[in-house]
Amino acid sequence: MTVAASILAAIHICASFLWIAPYSAGARALFPGGQEGLSAYMLPLFGQSWSVFAPAPINGDYAISVRAVVEESGAERTTDWVDATAIEVQMLTDNLFPPRAAIQSVELASRFATAWQGLSADHKVILELGYYEGGDWLERLREKLVSYGGQDDVEAYLEKEQQVRRYATQVANAVWGSDVVAVQFQVQRQNVPEFEDRDGVSRSKTRPSPSVYATGWRAPDVAVDQSEDNFSEVFLPLYHRWMSDNESKSRE
Repeated sequence: MTVAASILAAIHICASFLWIAPYSAGARALFPGGQEGLSAYMLPLFGQSWSVFAPAPINGDYAISVRAVVEESGAERTTDWVDATAIEVQMLTDNLFPPRAAIQSVELASRFATAWQGLSADHKVILELGYYEGGDWLERLREKLVSYGGQDDVEAYLEKEQQVRRYATQVANAVWGSDVVAVQFQVQRQNVPEFEDRDGVSRSKTRPSPSVYATGWRAPDVAVDQSEDNFSEVFLPLYHRWMSDNESKSRE
């Protein structure tokens, strides 16, 4: 028993070291399964980052908002925007043991923004169009993007968009039911003022307007192995609480 525990501890320490050390393909190849094996072991429970420390700490907040087109009594209706990140963050408030699910939209938004920024201005114009009709909509979107060059950047972006699109679909189905015709998500990043630029004793200053990474309407997308029931069970009560809090604030 002691030997087994020692071996497991050694493997975990080794994996953690490889994960947080400067990236080295050769070093990570030493872990069983290589990079893929290391990622599968570390995520989602053991993933960690040094980005809260100098010289380049996190200096902005990411968020995802979602809306949908839903069919009701034979007619289509466009919903209001829902701040999915604000809803999830409620799981962090007054919680000594916050779940990792509380930051999943933030992580998705950060990765999406990085991929979006790697595209050209022409690509970004295409992304704001509504590709959601027809079974071949994704291939049409890919072909249109690739026609403006940068195929590697396009493929990297589409991978991140699919992840956020599936997340947005889960949000839409949880909040508005299964009659969702199309979904749209909006990723934004709001910077924190630099410390030296803040004013007064409280060091407070109005935050700058957020940067918005916009996309058009997309077809709902559900992964084979994702559980919409489990997602809804967690997300829906948080959504109702968020709505109640917003209504209370609007009456004040």
